[in-house]
Amino acid sequence: MALWREEYLSALAVRDQAEKANVAIYDAYTRLADRTGGRPTTAPPVSSSSREASRKGPPGDPASSLPEILAATRADLAEAQRSRSQLQDRLTRLSTEAEKLRKRNAQDSRRLHALEGERTHLQLRLKDRDEELKGKAKLLEDFQDEMATLNLQLNMAEDKVDKLKKENQDLIDRWMARMGKEADAMNDASKFA
Repeated sequence: MALWREEYLSALAVRDQAEKANVAIYDAYTRLADRTGGRPTTAPPVSSSSREASRKGPPGDPASSLPEILAATRADLAEAQRSRSQLQDRLTRLSTEAEKLRKRNAQDSRRLHALEGERTHLQLRLKDRDEELKGKAKLLEDFQDEMATLNLQLNMAEDKVDKLKKENQDLIDRWMARMGKEADAMNDASKFA
């Protein structure tokens, strides 16, 4: 390949690189020119040939000087910076809120775990109390049955005592009557003697 071709291609590459470095300025100028010319602001991407035309400005437009382009570019840059600041503020707020929610979620998880443990403990205690109450109810029932049995036995024993007292009194009465008769008979027999 000839030396002049290499130099030419190298110069073209340098030129392309320089133009691509200023693409934002060219696009901003194109948007400004579109606004000034009354065309829609959503223009298709600008090619390098249309950038060359936009650098010159619309034909016959004396307002398309370099200071105006620079001012429009600065305005676009300021708008982009303002939008970036708003997005950064929103991101910071959302990040802070997300961190608060993560912390609250961790606290709620710990609290839930503690409450579940306490609930399990209370369920066990309640089960123990239920079993204890069942045992005490059984003891009370057994005690009442025993008391009823003892009362019945006591009543039967009292009836037996009353019966024995009556029999004893009858025996005493009969013995006393017999002894009285024997004493009367002995008295009567001693009178004749």
